[in-house]
Amino acid sequence: MQEYVLETKGLGISFGGLKAAQDINLKIKKNEIYGLIGPNGAGKTTIFNMLTGVYKPTTGTFFLNGEELKGLSQEKINHKGIARTFQNIRLFNNMTVVRNVMVGLHDRPEFKCSLIESLLRLPRHFKVEHAMRERAKELLDIFGLLEDRNNLAYNLPYGKQRKLEIARAIATHPKLLLLDEPAAGMNPQETAELMDTIRFVRDKFDMTILLIEHDMSLVTGICDNVTVLNFGMTLAEGRVTDTLNNPEVIKAYLGD
Repeated sequence: MQEYVLETKGLGISFGGLKAAQDINLKIKKNEIYGLIGPNGAGKTTIFNMLTGVYKPTTGTFFLNGEELKGLSQEKINHKGIARTFQNIRLFNNMTVVRNVMVGLHDRPEFKCSLIESLLRLPRHFKVEHAMRERAKELLDIFGLLEDRNNLAYNLPYGKQRKLEIARAIATHPKLLLLDEPAAGMNPQETAELMDTIRFVRDKFDMTILLIEHDMSLVTGICDNVTVLNFGMTLAEGRVTDTLNNPEVIKAYLGD
């Protein structure tokens, strides 16, 4: 059995002469909730972009369940089992809530439909469309969004938009879910609900989660382990409490 769901080896990228991230070595086990933290500009989102194919690493590589994914396209990496959300919510605002989730289901093999079947509106097209809608409704029900299914996404309150984005990512059936600052802009109550949602996703969908977050109450509340970045390099890593009490970590966050 593969020990790590995600493993990076010497992962890094340079833009011209700027080393945005270098020598990143993550080892994340199945069902772990792992935090990637650090000051602004430390390279956290750059790592997410490499793991999802937005950027091609210039050094090192990474593996999902032992399979090397470096160099694959965003679409292929998603098909292999990595999905993400974004710091700035990216929903299809003028589509209904249920349609947003259906977008995440389109590439699932069980919902494949040929171009001819779709263009000619053959019976299979309607059968697949119905099956997708029912699956989307199941996911929305899990996230407490079923009653909102026919509302436009932009009409949802902020906390529900976050849940919808996670539901759409889950629809792609990932093995590893990347959450980029999921608590950004949330009040304490919404953050507490989000923590429950993340734990629920991990348990319900047998998921492994890597998250970027600045809210330390969320990090200490749900993460098993963390890696702290500073200037694109690993500053510290390990159990949450021990790592956050590291003097070098405190210095990086608070300065001298």
